[in-house]
Amino acid sequence: MGLGSLTDSVLNKEVAHQPAPFGASADADNESAAAVRMIQQRILWYFADPMCSWCWGFAPVIGAIRDAYREQLQVALMMGGLRPGTKEPVTPQFREEILHHWREVHRRTGQPFAFEGAMPEGFVYDTEPPSRAVVVVGELNAEATFSYFKSVQAAFYAQQQDVTKADTLAALAEQHGVATAQFLQRFHSEDAKQKTQMHFHQTRQAGVRGFPTVVLQNDSGYALLTVGYRPLDELKPEIDA
Repeated sequence: MGLGSLTDSVLNKEVAHQPAPFGASADADNESAAAVRMIQQRILWYFADPMCSWCWGFAPVIGAIRDAYREQLQVALMMGGLRPGTKEPVTPQFREEILHHWREVHRRTGQPFAFEGAMPEGFVYDTEPPSRAVVVVGELNAEATFSYFKSVQAAFYAQQQDVTKADTLAALAEQHGVATAQFLQRFHSEDAKQKTQMHFHQTRQAGVRGFPTVVLQNDSGYALLTVGYRPLDELKPEIDA
């Protein structure tokens, strides 16, 4: 599988300047140390969005990879920005298009979805707030980042919670050891908004246009493992190579 526009030159340029990758280190505040560790170790870059249905389908796969390779591989989570800043409510036609994708994800992966009543009239499919929430939890409790990301996905797809709302995201953060007041203060800060935009920008700079995207970085460079869903049994030989 070729790298396409996901070039070594772009990724190498970004490593020194990007936000600390979520889940890669408990020392989330020390970005310089994190950058050094990134260069020295194998990293699986996971570009995703909390409101990407195929990312929800991929959740068991990335979870299994993290469990199986915990001692050999860092998994770095980057917020890709599926539909950040959307202002217009979902139209009936667009809703049906989205539900078609959800049904396909459910059929192929078995992941649960609550189809009936999903995306009610007036719902705005803005993926920036849940992405920002993941950024914030990654700063305040790095160890909970992946579990929080998965909780946001489950809340949206399986429980019909509106994860574009700050109070919903704060309640989920509370379940992962982040106090509501602390979360909301950070969530509404300009710095958190800017850091989230940085994730989106660096995803675009890396040439990533679809989610989930998984890139393996090692001493020899970068290997694009998937753009879109792939099962674990297909990915494992490429990770092991």
